Amino acid sequence: MAQNRQGNCDCDVIHEEVVARVRESMPDNKDLSNLANLYKMFSDNTRLNILWALSCEDMCVCDLAVLLGMTKSAISHQLKSLRLSNLVKFDKQGNIAYYSLLDCHVKDLLQKGLEHILE
Repeated sequence: MAQNRQGNCDCDVIHEEVVARVRESMPDNKDLSNLANLYKMFSDNTRLNILWALSCEDMCVCDLAVLLGMTKSAISHQLKSLRLSNLVKFDKQGNIAYYSLLDCHVKDLLQKGLEHILE
């Protein structure tokens, strides 16, 4: 394998079979873009706090606001983003909307991420 002084290869491809196998396993760009957007939702501390709270209990906007020391408006804004990203859902009971995680995958993502950073 020829390398220049910067450690970069001077050829086009060394392991064609590796490139071919990886190319076959790569998701399409649309799916990777959707994955990037999903991870963007996890890049905000407020949204992470909301998601973590909802991984423990279904909660209404008022209770989330008290828990996080924020306004109901700020919580509602973040919940809308999380809802549009298919991370949370709500169920109206009378005049109150109770928010919960959309499915168990969201909780798994939170737990795995926390496990990773605590290693």
